[in-house]
Amino acid sequence: MMQTSGVESFVKTKILILSDTHGMSLAGKIPSQPADVAIHCGDLTEESKLDEFRATLELLRAIKAPLKLVIAGNHDFTLDTLSFRKKVEEARPRLEPELVAKFYGQYEEARCLLLDAKKDGIYLLDEGIHRIGLQNGATLAIYASPYTPSLGDWGFQYRPCEGHTFSIKEGTDIMITHGPPRGILDRTNSRERAGCPDLFTAAAKVKPRIHCFGHIHEGWGARMVTWRETLSEKPSHLTDIDNSRSFVIEQLNTLQRGKFDTPEDAKRKEEKVRKYAEQKFCGASYCYGDRTVPEAGKQTLFVNASVKGDEDMPIQLPWLVELELPKVATRKRVNTPETIL
Repeated sequence: MMQTSGVESFVKTKILILSDTHGMSLAGKIPSQPADVAIHCGDLTEESKLDEFRATLELLRAIKAPLKLVIAGNHDFTLDTLSFRKKVEEARPRLEPELVAKFYGQYEEARCLLLDAKKDGIYLLDEGIHRIGLQNGATLAIYASPYTPSLGDWGFQYRPCEGHTFSIKEGTDIMITHGPPRGILDRTNSRERAGCPDLFTAAAKVKPRIHCFGHIHEGWGARMVTWRETLSEKPSHLTDIDNSRSFVIEQLNTLQRGKFDTPEDAKRKEEKVRKYAEQKFCGASYCYGDRTVPEAGKQTLFVNASVKGDEDMPIQLPWLVELELPKVATRKRVNTPETIL
């Protein structure tokens, strides 16, 4: 467990996490509280059109944070040039190049649009390790990956039978992926697990403080997971989570009325929903002074921050997480991602 003596050596970092906005403007739906960092876990668009990217950039600019980190999702296929080119070449009847360029842009145009947003503090992260010095004096080690398993033809996807190598390194503070790990906040409406087992294995071995994602909209929520002391050779959610010391912070069934709820249960849920709607976020913490003290290297806060919901809850709330990080007083505060391959 990390020692907490010497409060000055730690700094609280506020992180706003959202995902799967699918080109929505979300006017009036984003919290006004300032954050140190905002993270978007992909599916910036619905159809990967340039106008949708522009709408998402306006959304990100409206967030009160000096730094916004963004990854792609499967819907953002024009950021995956090979996938984009394949979709255009295989389309039948053949697509007119002028129409493709009008709505989707030339190859790499959407990526250039995002890269040009660096002047606004918005950074598109490709797969890999990124180290970031923040304005508050903290340093973040981040692993990012847009890849999800699928048999479809969207962007940044791999066949489940082939798997994917998530090259995460020890000391990673935050994992940002588009999809969830197998067994954590990944249940679909049909009650199937849609997460990636390779991603779970990678997370279990590294044990980051936070792993945030989206992709499975109905999996929205947050859960603090405590890892078992000894991991399996190939870790799984069935064997390597200490469920007696893990807990759900919120998920859809803790907010939406169920058919077996008592009137008291229903009232309690309504009050929570009202409170969250007023503040426009759900909160979670990974700070060592909390009543329930997280244990670095033994616990991971998992957050599914999918914003797009269903008819019952069309807009699901983003998450505002407080994370306590070591402060590096002698380092120049650059507030710019440095990619480490």
